Amino acid sequence: MLSLGASLSPPGVMEEDRRQHRRQRDEAVALLYVWVRRAAVVTVLLAAGLGLACARAVNYLDASGPSYRYRTRDRVAAAEPTPLRVVSFNIAYGVRVDRALEALRASEPLRDPDVLALQEMDAPGVERVARELGLNAVYFPSGVHPKHRRDFGCALLSPWPLEDARKLVLPHAARGTRLQRAAVSAVVVRGGWRARVYSVHLPSPLGVSGSSRREQVQAILADAEVAAAGLPVVVAGDFNSHGVGELFARAGYAWPTRDVGPTARWAFGGLRYDHVFARGFAVPARGSSAGVVAENRDASDHKPIWALLVP
Repeated sequence: MLSLGASLSPPGVMEEDRRQHRRQRDEAVALLYVWVRRAAVVTVLLAAGLGLACARAVNYLDASGPSYRYRTRDRVAAAEPTPLRVVSFNIAYGVRVDRALEALRASEPLRDPDVLALQEMDAPGVERVARELGLNAVYFPSGVHPKHRRDFGCALLSPWPLEDARKLVLPHAARGTRLQRAAVSAVVVRGGWRARVYSVHLPSPLGVSGSSRREQVQAILADAEVAAAGLPVVVAGDFNSHGVGELFARAGYAWPTRDVGPTARWAFGGLRYDHVFARGFAVPARGSSAGVVAENRDASDHKPIWALLVP
C-alpha cells in the first residue's frame, strides 16, 4: 500500500503540494491579521464616537450672547486709502495662543492686519491676542465644546472700531458633539470707510453633510445681504471645505485665496479649508493678493492665511 501511494505521488508533486499548502496557510494567516487590525480600528473609532456622543456640547443659541468686547485702541486712518489686510487663523481649541502670537508677529504678511478673524477661541484667548497686538475685539462663543469643556467660537479683531457686532447662529448641529456653530460679524470703521466683516468656522466633513454645509453658507450669504446694507463684505475663516467657495463665487464674491494651497494638515497631505471671500472690493494682481504662511509655530493643525483687498 505504501509503495503504491508513493508511485501515485512522485516526490516533485508532493513537494509542490506542500508549497501550495504553505501558501494557502500564509494567505489565511495574513487575511486573519488584516481583519483583526480592521476590527481593532473599528473598535477604537466606535469607542471614540460613543465618547463624543456621551460628551455633548452646551450650545449658546441666543443671538444676543454671551458676548465679549475688548477696546484697546483706534488707529488713525491714512489720508489715502490703502489695501485692507485680512488675516484668518484657526488656533486649535485656543490652546496654544502664545505660539499663535509668535506666528502672527514673525511673518510680514500677517503683521498689522486691518481684520484678524480667529476661530476655536475662548474669551481669555481673545483678550490676550487683543491686548498683546493692540487690537479691538468682539467675541461670541458658539457654546462649550466637550473636548476641553471651554467656550468655543469665532472672534473678530481690528485696530479700527468694530460697530454693530452680531452673532449669527448657523443651522445644523454637528454629529457627535451636537455643537451648533455661530458666525461673528461686525462693521469695521476705517476713517470714513466701512465694511461688514465675518469670522466663520463650519463643522468638519464628518460633522455635517454636504447639503447641510451649503445651507450654512447660504445662511451667511443671506445675512450679509441684510446686515451689510450695501456695504462691502468680507467673510473669512475655516470652512472645512474648498468646494463651498463656488457658492460665494456664484454670489458675486471674489475668492483671493482660491489657489493659495493647503491650509490644514491631514494624514495623507494638506487640505484647502481656510478662505477669504470679499464683495465690493478690487483684488490686486494674482500672486500678490493672498497667501498661506507655512510656519505656524505648531500653534494649530491650521496655517494662517492672508489677503489684500482694495476698497
